[in-house]
Parts: sequence; C-alpha cells; structure tokens
Amino acid sequence: MVQRIAVETIARSREWFQRVERRIAALTLGIGAVAALIVAVAGAWRWGAGILLGATLAWVNFRWLEQALEAVARLARAQSGTPEPRISIWVWIKVFSRYGLIGVLLYTAWVLLHIPVVSMLAGLCALGAAVMAEGIYEVIGRPA
Repeated sequence: MVQRIAVETIARSREWFQRVERRIAALTLGIGAVAALIVAVAGAWRWGAGILLGATLAWVNFRWLEQALEAVARLARAQSGTPEPRISIWVWIKVFSRYGLIGVLLYTAWVLLHIPVVSMLAGLCALGAAVMAEGIYEVIGRPA
C-alpha cells in the first residue's frame, strides 16, 4: 500500500515538473517574440532581431540542459547497482557545448549582422522572465 502511494506520488510529481518545464519553454519563446516585435515595430529592427535571437538561444539552452539532466538521471537510475555509473560522452558534450554555441552565435550576429550585443543579452533574459512568470503563476494563479 505504501509503495503504491509512493509510486503514484512520484508519477504525479514528474508530470507536474514536465508541465512546468513545457510552460517555461513556451513562455521563453513567447516573451522573447513579443518583446522583439514591440522593439522592431518601434523602429529598431536590429534590436528586435537581437532580442529574438537571444530568446531563441535561451530556449535552446534550456531544452539542451533539460535533455542532458534527464539523460543523467535515467543513466543513474539504470546503473543504480553499479559502483560507478557511466555517462555517455555525448551527454557531457551537450551539457558544455551549449555555452560555446551561444558564444559563437552571439559573436557571429554581432560581427556579421551588426546586431547590438546588449539586445541579444536582453533576449537571453527571456528565460529568467519566463521562470519568474511561472513562479507567479504557481503562487497565485494556479487552480487548486
């Protein structure tokens, strides 16, 4: 009986976390797109493009981190009886290459397209804004 309740609780928690992750991912792109559109319509299309690029990179960063952590957790569960769980090199590449990808794309957009660096950094903040919006939703807006 207790085991069944524990398994059901874990399953509900996992579903809740997956819903939160999906909302954060969607909010990241949504907040970034709305901010980029407002800035572009105001006449600063390069700034709008920078915000959109930054928000997209924030979303990619979030998704890759989520996938890498899920792979590590899955491997740890699968190898729980072994003294040293082995993690694929591809998981580590995905964990650390996301920073390189962000750096290369920001530099390329700055040099080749003359997109302001500050606008791309502002777009990267869309993930933080999405997390704050999700937190507010969980505290005051979520139905019981």
